[in-house]
Amino acid sequence: MRQLCLEAAKACYEKGGESTVVLGVGKSLGIADAFVITSATSSRQVRTIADAVEDRVKAFGGGGPISIEGLTDARWVLMDFGAFVVHAMLEEARDFYQLDGLWSDSETWDWAPVAAAAGGS
Repeated sequence: MRQLCLEAAKACYEKGGESTVVLGVGKSLGIADAFVITSATSSRQVRTIADAVEDRVKAFGGGGPISIEGLTDARWVLMDFGAFVVHAMLEEARDFYQLDGLWSDSETWDWAPVAAAAGGS
């Protein structure tokens, strides 16, 4: 599961996601072990990120998301993969909802964006 989260973060980065973080929320939240949170500058980019995440997780042996919410207006797309949740958000939505702040006591997982850009891990 951890590797799938990291691959999801890399997919966000590769599609221009900004300030991407992976938070281990399992100790605080009973419904998921981790959140991947990323920002985008447009609704089109939010959708592109969501598509890339789904493709990447499947390519690395994970299943598709159990559910996806928010694709209609693509201000905040939530992808529930069961053990982890991906939040692709417009910058202003992320600023408003402050998920990073809500879960600031959670462990931050290093996912190495430089390696993601180079195609490594």
